[in-house]
Amino acid sequence: MFSLEDLLGQQQGAEAVNQVSQQVGAEPSLVNSAIQLALPTILNSLANNTATPEGAESLNNALEKDHSGGGILDNLGGLAGMIFGGGQTPRQADAGGILGHILGGNQGNVTQQISNQSGLGVGQVAQILMFLAPIVMGYLGKQKQQNNLDAGGLSAMLGQQQQQIQQAPQGSFIERMLDSDGDGSAMDDIASMAFKYMTNR
Repeated sequence: MFSLEDLLGQQQGAEAVNQVSQQVGAEPSLVNSAIQLALPTILNSLANNTATPEGAESLNNALEKDHSGGGILDNLGGLAGMIFGGGQTPRQADAGGILGHILGGNQGNVTQQISNQSGLGVGQVAQILMFLAPIVMGYLGKQKQQNNLDAGGLSAMLGQQQQQIQQAPQGSFIERMLDSDGDGSAMDDIASMAFKYMTNR
């Protein structure tokens, strides 16, 4: 449930998992288990953020700035190189910023809990989360373009995914990681970071 294969398709998802595994130096099975906790956590947090009209409009505005329709999904190798490259690059800072605005004050707790569950180090999980955040935004951009979604449509789509997440075996665990209110404010600066990050490659 909510693996990269679900989001990107079987082949592209498997390739992405292998790339991440090589970069963080961990078994693909461990990386995959971390991703299967991290992806629904990011989607769940976005659903919380877009539960208000202001939050939904903020996400919609951010996605409208990306005219590639999720083009970052066609360059995952380049994304992996930027995220996992040596040293703190501007692209890494941007990815961390996107993640910070999605997860807000829960970021440290989410990273620690996924580390505990998956057996990966906190640093490895942090890198995986930074890799996933722009992918999720690219996925949403693609969905928006293909299905002609407005703010309400995005909120409804994320709400449906949130229901699926909550019904899954790990749903209550994810809810506990994200126990603070989502008031929409986390989306405020996402436009200036997420799509500057995606389109300036």
